Amino acid sequence: MPHTVLVTGATGFVGSHVAEALAKRGDTVRALVRPGTDTAFLEKLGVTIFRGDLSDPASIKPAVEGVDVIAHCAAKVGDWGPLEDYRKVNVEGLRALLDATLGKPLHRFVHVSTLGVYEARHHYQTDESEPLPDKHIDGYTQSKVETERLALQYHRKQSVPVAILRPGFVYGPRDRTLLPRIAKRLAEGSVMYIARGKYALNTVYVGNLADAVLLAIDNPNAVGEIFNITDGEFVSKRRFFETVADGLEVKRPKKFPPIPVWLARMMANWRESKFRRENRPTAPRITQAQLKFAGLNLDFSIAKARTKLGYTPRVLFDEGMKQAIDSFKASLTSSPEVPKS
Repeated sequence: MPHTVLVTGATGFVGSHVAEALAKRGDTVRALVRPGTDTAFLEKLGVTIFRGDLSDPASIKPAVEGVDVIAHCAAKVGDWGPLEDYRKVNVEGLRALLDATLGKPLHRFVHVSTLGVYEARHHYQTDESEPLPDKHIDGYTQSKVETERLALQYHRKQSVPVAILRPGFVYGPRDRTLLPRIAKRLAEGSVMYIARGKYALNTVYVGNLADAVLLAIDNPNAVGEIFNITDGEFVSKRRFFETVADGLEVKRPKKFPPIPVWLARMMANWRESKFRRENRPTAPRITQAQLKFAGLNLDFSIAKARTKLGYTPRVLFDEGMKQAIDSFKASLTSSPEVPKS
């Protein structure tokens, strides 16, 4: 049966794809968006717009009234800034949304988390049984660990039918943040390989992630569970950067002598400490989060998602990255199909 679904973060990258997938299959879709946000893309899909903010519980109430599913995709992302700024949006915003559901006949509450919640080390087919660290390398990942614990607490104590998805590095059409930043670094020639770029990147095509959200809504086995979500394909850092460079017709990263991981970590720690002492508002060129992205083996098992959720990635890296690059090129000409945040 069709659902009435509230999508948070629907004007963003992941949320817009989730809203689109829900609308295409016939669900009634609502979006909670901040005042002044451009919603033209969502309105074309037939999405009902509710103006509000997760920091304002009173504005959440009308958006939640009458829904039976919530897909929570909104988050403050980044690798720099005070932890409390991330907690305010990610943890307290989630708490307000969960509180608004209490006493309502909710079918599912899908919380989109991140594989970043795992310890910042090499991973080789790490699965969901891995304990999470209490302290993380940045405010974003720390707050996302706390959001997972909060969501599971509401599941255990308040019977909210929570399902948690942990996607990896999300790529695809309508990415207005990460791919443009990588394209800029490639054009500058400032991308350098750590450990020869041989380690895995935990890629997930945004359409595959949207599929996983729909499965988490539909499959009763998802309730109370956590699932790693990737493309299930080995993509090395070198393959990733070279594919982007070739697609954008810029030079591939130069093959300087590779930086060892231990040296990159020492540089990142030193730069982060210096920037914090000086109260710099922007991140240094290299951070612990960037080191994790560029220099650690990020290989996670999706066996649980395959068997318990029924997840099968339908788009692999080469096809998905082509779509991402084509969309990025189109956005440079201010394509009206690209939603604005």
